[in-house]
Formats: sequence, structure tokens, C-alpha cells
Amino acid sequence: MTNLSIPAATSAAHDFLALGALVTRLDPGIIPFAEANEYLLHVSGGEYNVAANLSACFGMRTAIASAMVNYPIGRRIEYAVQKAGVTPYYQRFEHDGVRGPNMAIVWSDRGQGVRAPVVFYNRSNEAAQRLKPGSFNWSDIFAKGPSGGPGIRWFHSGGIFSALSPTTSELVIEAMQAAKKAGAVVSFDLNYRAKLWAVAAEEQGLSAAQADEGAAKTLRKIAGYVDVLVGNEEDLQKGLGLKGQDVESKGKLDPSAFLDMMENVIKDFPNIKAVATTLREVHSTNRHSWSAVLWLDGKSYQAPVAELDVYDRVGGGDGFAAGLFYGLLSGKSPEEALCLGWAHGALLTTTPGDTSMFSMDQVEAFAKGGSARIQR
Repeated sequence: MTNLSIPAATSAAHDFLALGALVTRLDPGIIPFAEANEYLLHVSGGEYNVAANLSACFGMRTAIASAMVNYPIGRRIEYAVQKAGVTPYYQRFEHDGVRGPNMAIVWSDRGQGVRAPVVFYNRSNEAAQRLKPGSFNWSDIFAKGPSGGPGIRWFHSGGIFSALSPTTSELVIEAMQAAKKAGAVVSFDLNYRAKLWAVAAEEQGLSAAQADEGAAKTLRKIAGYVDVLVGNEEDLQKGLGLKGQDVESKGKLDPSAFLDMMENVIKDFPNIKAVATTLREVHSTNRHSWSAVLWLDGKSYQAPVAELDVYDRVGGGDGFAAGLFYGLLSGKSPEEALCLGWAHGALLTTTPGDTSMFSMDQVEAFAKGGSARIQR
């Protein structure tokens, strides 16, 4: 048992609701972008991925609140959301046939060996940037369930969506306030992306230094509503402006730098009951050592270390968050919840795309020490 007060499953219309941008990720595989003639298209989104994973792998009733553009790319994304079994709550926009608004594109290759993956964006005139307080009727979405409990058990958003525009961060706070009022657990993945915060600041005529200050100010305001925070020590330092050890001074799999910051986290944000992150030592693009750590109710837990042969690393962190959240929503012990997240995130690195292709049985088997021996 933990101090997290999670509503019972029988009382809710949805186990989990994510608020974030839906995007397409164009993936040329191991071919560098300048030489690529073909791309795989993955439907993604830092916040959406968690909802899709919880639905497709863990069988939970999930939903996404997002922007949707009524044009062919939007319909392609809608089909993927439907296939994943995620209930949509869309603020719809019409495309003008020339300029947008658009569903954003993330370009991300896989790298290979000593060549690192490359990620860049085309988020120009993105529909999700236009979302603002009032875009969704939270009182309807969070309406009481059939047994009188909250309509949603767990609400989640993240730093990527919060960085898109001044209004998206305001919308996150509005949604969190509604979630708190409804009795739902609130989680947030810091996912600090300096590029996104810098562009948002530039559009407001601010400097790079002001961008960092503005990001920390915004994320600290959001963190005041959070029960469960996902983010590593670098996210905590840069995203929340907390003091901590030099990230490079400790081994990548050593959780001490992360755990040493918990006193500062709780000092500034006594509302936070749990903080979790993955631990990753990158030996090459395709060879990683992988672990995870959870701080919950003043106690710390660490997952085992696995040696991963990585096919596509994108989405591993969201896979970890989904497994962890499933464990907590299902009443598992902190150790079990952490290992489910660790196992699911590890498995996600073995397939293309950002979302789960696995059954819960496969995740549970790996979490309990399963191997890669052939299954007959």
C-alpha cells in the first residue's frame, strides 16, 4: 500500500486520461535522412504513448485529449488511436489546404553502432499549439462514474506538450485542477526538451537564458499539482531548477544522484508522493544497459540491470511510465510496479515505433526474470 489515493476501477469511465499533442514520427530506419527515400510513419506523442501502451498491452480503459485536424494526415492518426483502443476527446480544426494548421511531424532515425539517432521537428503552425484553457469541457470528461466515484482514475500530461505554447501549459494546469477536484491521481513527465522551450521563448522575444528561466517557472507551477513525477536528475535540475550533483559525476546506472535530489523535490513540492526515472548507460546506439528507480513515500526501489540489444530506442521511457502506472493502478507493490515499467520499457526498444506491440504476459514474464529463449 502507498499514500497514493487511487480511485477504484469499478467507479470510473476511464482508468487513465492523457493530455498532449498527437504527432507523426517519420522513421527512415538506419538510413541517414539525406539519403533516405522511404520512411515508416509512426503515430506518437509523449503523452499519448502512455495511454496507447496502457490500452494495447495492459488492457486498461484509456483516453486522450488532443487537437485534431480534419485532413488526410489527421484521419491517419485517428485510425491509429482507434486501433490502440484509446477513447479520443478532440478539439477539431480545419486545414486551409495550404498552410494548416497541421499535425506536427517528428523526424527521427534509429542511428546504428557508433552513429547516434537524430531527432528534429516540424511543428510549424501545429494545431496542438492552439489548445488553451476552455478547449475541453473537463466537467463532462471528469463526470462521476457509475458508482459515484471520479470518471477518471488517473490524469497524465508532460513537458513536451507544456512547451508548445504559453496556452498549452495553462491548459495543463486547468486540467490538473479539474482532475484534483474529481479525485484523480495526477502524473507529469518532465520530458525537458530545450529545443522546444527555446523556440517558444524566441517567439515571445525572449533570450536563451530567459527561456530556461521561463521553462523552470512554468514547470514548477505545474509540479505544484502533481502526485507522481517522471524525470531524471537532469530533468529535475533543468526543468524544475533544483540543485543537484553533476549528472556526469556518477555512473549512468547509479541512482544516488537522482535519489539525493528527493529531499529538494519534497522540500519544494510536498504534494509529490512518487518520482521515477529510467537509468540508461549507452555503450553504442544498439547496446544499452538499462535499469530504473522509483522513490515512493520516502522509500527507494531499483530495478535490475538488463543488457539491451536496441532496435529503436524511441518510446522506451513512455513504455516505462505505462508499466509503472499500470502497476500502481492495479495495486501492485512498489517493487512489482517498478519492474513492470522496467520490463515494458525494455521490450519496447526491440520493435519499431513508439508504442507497445506486447502482451501483458510477455511483460510479466520479463519482469520476473524471463529470458530470450525461444517460446514454443
